[in-house]
Amino acid sequence: MTSKKQLKARIRARMAKTGESYTTARRHVVGPSAGPGAGRPEQAADGGWRFTGGRHPSSAAIAAVLANQGLDVGEPLVFLAGGGIGAGYILWEFQHDDSRCVVLGFRNQWQYHDRWMAKTLGRLGVPCDEHRTSGTRAASKRLAAELDAGRPCVVLPDRYHAGYWHLPAALDGRGGHPVVAYRRDGDAVVVDDRGRAPISVPRERFDAARARVGSYRNVLHVLGETKPDEATLAAAALDGLRDCAAHLSAASDSFSLPAWRKWARLLVDTRNAKAWPKVFADRRGLADALLSIWECAGPVGMDGGNLRDLFADALDEAAALLDRPALAEQAERFREIHGLWHDLAEAALPADVPELGRIRELTAAVKESVLGDGSAGDHEAALAARELWAARAAANEAVTADPGPLFAELSTRVSAVYEAEREAIARLSALVT
Repeated sequence: MTSKKQLKARIRARMAKTGESYTTARRHVVGPSAGPGAGRPEQAADGGWRFTGGRHPSSAAIAAVLANQGLDVGEPLVFLAGGGIGAGYILWEFQHDDSRCVVLGFRNQWQYHDRWMAKTLGRLGVPCDEHRTSGTRAASKRLAAELDAGRPCVVLPDRYHAGYWHLPAALDGRGGHPVVAYRRDGDAVVVDDRGRAPISVPRERFDAARARVGSYRNVLHVLGETKPDEATLAAAALDGLRDCAAHLSAASDSFSLPAWRKWARLLVDTRNAKAWPKVFADRRGLADALLSIWECAGPVGMDGGNLRDLFADALDEAAALLDRPALAEQAERFREIHGLWHDLAEAALPADVPELGRIRELTAAVKESVLGDGSAGDHEAALAARELWAARAAANEAVTADPGPLFAELSTRVSAVYEAEREAIARLSALVT
């Protein structure tokens, strides 16, 4: 038991210090497994269900179902088939709790779960049965029937109501991310949320979580079995690359690359009502906003980070599938851009500021408990989350220094990201048209 506690502590410490995902931090701490299959991570399972981990909830959910069908189609290729990376920026101001939250979109069509699912599965040639209903009872009955028939389902529960992230009531209805419901256990639904262990959610709570957000209320996707050949996968990769290039070449400053340019300007503007010097003139919610940048851009958050590293892995696969070596060169460029995002996140929430460093540690502790132990780690996750949200509230009161220099630094970093991504996408567009 002591050894396991020490391992968990080392993984959490690395996540908090480096901003790495749980999977990456664990791999560095544990190292390759010994014995047969050395060099590959130990495969965790729950009965017949194999946990495959993953970085981004949407692509990881599809990849997990396909892997459990016996298909060798990993998350990078699934992510690419959906159009790869995206861009988007929103600063939310909530009056009920004086919070400020930055939302950064990093996946193609990040704001449209259903559209992204449809085109991703369509390109991969995976049949899918989508079910929606406004009735909670009908939705629960349908999910139970699918699970009893041995068909795992991709669903989209509200995080607050799902419960296992232990979020405060102020986040009720803020949304969630896709997970795989793969079996029932008495009066509970068991889900895979990119971790290594089952997460059991009482059915009544899970039903409420699925019904909470109107835009995707009770949505359920059941993936049919298929065996896409290499030609289908190559076509999916090429279509995804062209989609990505076209999407990020658009002029929208809300849902394409100009969103980064707009954000850079708003960080230092003094006139626009949504400019950061105006919004944070009273410093209210500043720590929340800085934390949300770190959570969005880095993989310790719940959505997988900026995803440029995942896209780079996908480009490497596409280079081989399409016999286009130049795509592998672009993969290296996007790994460099991933590093730019990492540095931006570190600047937003520096670990050497005590109040902010402790928030990083607690955020990592919650995620490690959820992904590492599932429901078995629920008590630890709850304790860490309770301290986390108290620390966030305290930090919002403690961060009172003039944020002007920080805003200027962040603006410079966001501008650099914008220019790097604009050039990289222009190069990518030339390679796939």
